Amino acid sequence: MKYANYHALGNDYIVIHPSDLKNELSQDVIRLICHRNYGVGSNGILLGPLDSRSCDFSLKIYNPDGSEAEKSGNGLRIFARYLWDKGLVGSKSFTVKTLGGAVACEVSADGKSVKVEMGNVSFDSEAIPVVGARREVLNEEIEMDGNVLKFCAATVGNPHCVVLMEHPTSEVAHRYGPSIETDSRFPNRTNVQFMKIIDRQNIQIEIWERGAGYTLASGSSSTAAAAVARRLGLCDADITVHMPGGQIKIQFDNEFVATMTGPVTKICDGNIADEMYDKSF
Repeated sequence: MKYANYHALGNDYIVIHPSDLKNELSQDVIRLICHRNYGVGSNGILLGPLDSRSCDFSLKIYNPDGSEAEKSGNGLRIFARYLWDKGLVGSKSFTVKTLGGAVACEVSADGKSVKVEMGNVSFDSEAIPVVGARREVLNEEIEMDGNVLKFCAATVGNPHCVVLMEHPTSEVAHRYGPSIETDSRFPNRTNVQFMKIIDRQNIQIEIWERGAGYTLASGSSSTAAAAVARRLGLCDADITVHMPGGQIKIQFDNEFVATMTGPVTKICDGNIADEMYDKSF
């Protein structure tokens, strides 16, 4: 089975064209393909382009645990670059339908940078969702391992929990991320960002991604964290998000519609051998 492999700031995805799909993408098959030892290895699978009546293209996004993701900023940038590499798009903006809504994408002239209009960011508890009375989920508290953490929640088509702290590290993400992801107040689980405000134009985040674990970079996480910083009045409308994998630029209009711009790098084209499927979990 043919595939293409790209990374966006170290967050790597396998892209599979539907015409190249030889086996059903069951949960077990997805987990196997994404496995770093027994498969190709990736942070997820992008299946597309698929037909869409409302957009130019449609896309399915799968996490490495086999679950389907509503939206991925890095995944969308990678998919846009894949379409550009295949000659299916040029320099003009085009639209992609995802489970988390439609987005507009634009690839730079050299293909190495992609702009994605991520849509409106909402802090509404019913939209995210977060259990409890309907409200904007801002500056609430969650207790983990005897420590009280302050968090805000947001959705950009998928759920996010942004924890504010002075010293976010990978160790902190590994310590608290799994428990927050599966906390009962988030019925659909949640992505988790640990955020430090650097100044009015810059934030730093560490990421625990729903269904994927610790992640070097994430476009939707960058968007959600930047939106929280903006909503709390801690940052201006143009924000650079610093992650272990690199930087993404996020811009907001007055309605909290976010535009993300970041790099994409092609790794390789490949072919999955049939005998890989002999492994089972």
